[in-house]
Amino acid sequence: MENLALIDSFSEFKDDKQIDRVTLMAILEDVFRNALKKKYGSDDNFDIIVNPDKGDLEIWRNRVVVADGEVEDPNEEISLSEAQKIEPDFEIGEDVSEEVKLIDLGRRSILALRQNLISKIHEHDNTIIYKQFKDLEGEIYTAEVHHIRHRAVILLDDEGNEVILPKDKQIPSDFFRKGDNVRGIIESVDLKGNKPTIIMSRANPIFLEKLFEQEIPEVFDGLITVKNVVRIPGEKAKVAVDSYDDRIDPVGACVGMKGSRIHGIVRELGNENIDVINYTSNINLYITRALSPAKVTSIKINEDTKRAEVILRPEEVSKAIGRGGHNIRLAGQLTGYEIDVLREGAEEDVELREFSDEIEGWIIEEFHKIGLDTAKSVLEHDIKDLVKRTDLEEETILDVINILKEEFEE
Repeated sequence: MENLALIDSFSEFKDDKQIDRVTLMAILEDVFRNALKKKYGSDDNFDIIVNPDKGDLEIWRNRVVVADGEVEDPNEEISLSEAQKIEPDFEIGEDVSEEVKLIDLGRRSILALRQNLISKIHEHDNTIIYKQFKDLEGEIYTAEVHHIRHRAVILLDDEGNEVILPKDKQIPSDFFRKGDNVRGIIESVDLKGNKPTIIMSRANPIFLEKLFEQEIPEVFDGLITVKNVVRIPGEKAKVAVDSYDDRIDPVGACVGMKGSRIHGIVRELGNENIDVINYTSNINLYITRALSPAKVTSIKINEDTKRAEVILRPEEVSKAIGRGGHNIRLAGQLTGYEIDVLREGAEEDVELREFSDEIEGWIIEEFHKIGLDTAKSVLEHDIKDLVKRTDLEEETILDVINILKEEFEE
């Protein structure tokens, strides 16, 4: 039969999980009406009866009987003699309903119908998938590694939906094999050419926040609130938590006995070092806690510039700055203040920016990145250590040290 391929199409899609019977009927009718418009110029006088369960349909064309020789629009009118071939007792002015066979549309039209139907069904499915995952943005999702590419890992979920985990959304220590289950948050969902692009992230701070919700019952129940999360993925994170119930110790509840509760989260994040601190609206205290494990001597706040000068004993400075400057950088991001570290008793020290006439700005910035903002803070460090921790050549560092030493020799 000419319409066999089309009927097969109905059978393919009638059991589609993404589409209900009413929607399928609407799509089928729309596809056939477009075909009728192309062939007859209009579909206004056609009735289409679709039965997706059985995989068949009926098309009826309604025309008015007119006298022989007076047919002006053959799509809407039929001559008396033609009408009487259908039923001998038809008279002028009466309505004639005549079934249009699919074969009458022609082989090419039937093939086009099938392609159009498949396209419409896929478009509908993609819209459903897009809406489904759009509602999941910011939520934890699990999918299986299907294919590993240079710049991304391609995952498939249980429904066969493709989820992309780009390289820059992974934790640096992440290593995946085909078949591995991967957890992350759905970071973004976009429609590109009617196909949804679903991006997962394991580096986003929200992933850590959602892991707290998932792994710590008091956070899930709302007894403890995660106020802010900042991360250097795979290296270090700081999480500020609060509780409106004075009987609950939010930090203790999140960390657990000997770190039992947070251990699973740390392992999921590639042994990322997680500092959990008590949130407070007292900014001095908040910055003090954020710089943990360093012990702060005093703080001077400038609300206008959102800067904080923190005084520490010399032995506490390296703790405040942290490896690679991670601790002080995250403390600044967590509190929203730019933090300058000063050593106790270093009133005669000079800020590096004062040497901008002799030392190039990008070199000063390299020292700032590792928390060295003053002349003495640079001079107190070993040259080899400075070479290791910055992107500066030893010769450049020696030039800087000579310039700084001259300041204090004068």
